[in-house]
Amino acid sequence: MKTMSDSTFALSDVQEEFRSTMRTFCEERIAPHAAEVDRKAEYPWKSFEACKEMELPALGIPEAYGGAGADTVTQAVAVEELARACGSTSLTMLISKLGMTPVMNWGSEELKRQYLPRVASGEIQASYCLSEADAGSDVASMRSRAVRDGDDYILTGSKYWITNAGISDVYVVFAKTDPDAGGRGISCFLVEKEWGIRIAKHEDKLGMRGSPTGEVVLEDVRVPASHRIGAEGQGFTVAMHTLDRSRPTIGAQAVGIAQGSIDYAAAYMKQRNAFGGPIADLQGLRFMLAEMAMRNEAARSLVYRACAMVDHDPRGELTQFGAMAKAFASDTAMSVTIDAVQLLGGYGYTKDFPVERYLRDAKVTQIYEGTNQVQKIVIARELLKRV
Repeated sequence: MKTMSDSTFALSDVQEEFRSTMRTFCEERIAPHAAEVDRKAEYPWKSFEACKEMELPALGIPEAYGGAGADTVTQAVAVEELARACGSTSLTMLISKLGMTPVMNWGSEELKRQYLPRVASGEIQASYCLSEADAGSDVASMRSRAVRDGDDYILTGSKYWITNAGISDVYVVFAKTDPDAGGRGISCFLVEKEWGIRIAKHEDKLGMRGSPTGEVVLEDVRVPASHRIGAEGQGFTVAMHTLDRSRPTIGAQAVGIAQGSIDYAAAYMKQRNAFGGPIADLQGLRFMLAEMAMRNEAARSLVYRACAMVDHDPRGELTQFGAMAKAFASDTAMSVTIDAVQLLGGYGYTKDFPVERYLRDAKVTQIYEGTNQVQKIVIARELLKRV
């Protein structure tokens, strides 16, 4: 598929056709389950199996390892369309790609061949275990330990806010091999669930309720040294390198959630009558809808630019633009979904209509993979480097 340069925002004909295919697929196979998944707070297995039939888990995996090798903008389109229908389902596709990104970019050939094809087929899923109770944004203060023991490491610690906890088969875990070295003492490991991963609790969340979030506990879990990703002490670099590449697709998720609420609100405005006609005829409400669409289109363009930089970044701007895309798109999703609820009036505040779910799902996009306050720190730091 054609990859956009970092200065071009229009999708190729192939990407537009892919969006159309995804739109139909999501409306027929994903959207019908979204309300139930949210209400029951259960993993969307039906939707996940449908995604496997479409070979969506393979999109972000290189062809050499059984994947489709799609460019990142195409992957963003898929995430957008899934999120437009069901935020939780879009997260099922995002999380395994997040978990496997360190393997793809830093792992040994042995690890790549052992795990990437199984993720691409949907046989297994992966989680990314970075945050802790007192080490979310402040990654360097993590307390999880990895102690070398012959040909193995012994991992001990607890990881919080882990997406897909209990569902995933493998967990990419960051732990300190040198507790006195700060960020330079962190290393990265791939841990199979059967080696002793324990899920201590699941969170009862505001949104993304079909995607389990929990505490992952490691109690003297023995991990072969062959399953270390990168060199000892390289974990912080691996983590930040990975987040640079995942943040733009969180922006795509936010754009999709916002688009879903825009589309629903617009259709509702044409059907709902007041003051002698459809409320779509009321200028004040038309202006609200126009503002929503403008903001989201701006967010989409920024997301696509950042996603293109994942594949081609000659000026080294991905860190800055990835943070911009994630922060701007998620802030946009919150403002747009709030306005969508307002456009539906009292009905928007009820669970009989999907816009309140879009609003709840949008909120976490401002928080995970680095809060938007952290993104602004990153953006400012990168700008000041260039002065």
